[in-house]
Amino acid sequence: MPGIDECLVEAMALPGARGAALVDWTSGLALGTVGESPVGDHETSAAEAAELARAAAEYESFTPPAPPVPAASPGAGAGPDGEDDGGAPVEDLIVTTRTGYHVLRFVTTNFDSSLFLHLWLDRTTGNLALARLRLRDLAERLVL
Repeated sequence: MPGIDECLVEAMALPGARGAALVDWTSGLALGTVGESPVGDHETSAAEAAELARAAAEYESFTPPAPPVPAASPGAGAGPDGEDDGGAPVEDLIVTTRTGYHVLRFVTTNFDSSLFLHLWLDRTTGNLALARLRLRDLAERLVL
């Protein structure tokens, strides 16, 4: 199970990867970075990406409504043990620009769950589908 640095290095092994970061979307701070930054400064990129992530995670327009809980089956819509899984309501965000892709993958943790992986891909050499699948895997295996 990879830690932050190993996770980011694995993300950079994806075709077309230009930069990656693990960001706390409540504070906008980068917990780890590798590669280039879209604006030349990882802290600025982290803060700007955090604004987007926060909007998606907190605004009702982007979150699915909670399923109704039938009276006969308490815990419906929860995890297999009847508990809420505590995950972010949004799995990932993809922003497409003229020159690249930004994939923000929310990371579910045992505590606050306010983290996301931010991968910046070159548009001509990056594989968006592969990046999304690998980031999902990395987010699940990440050890904090």
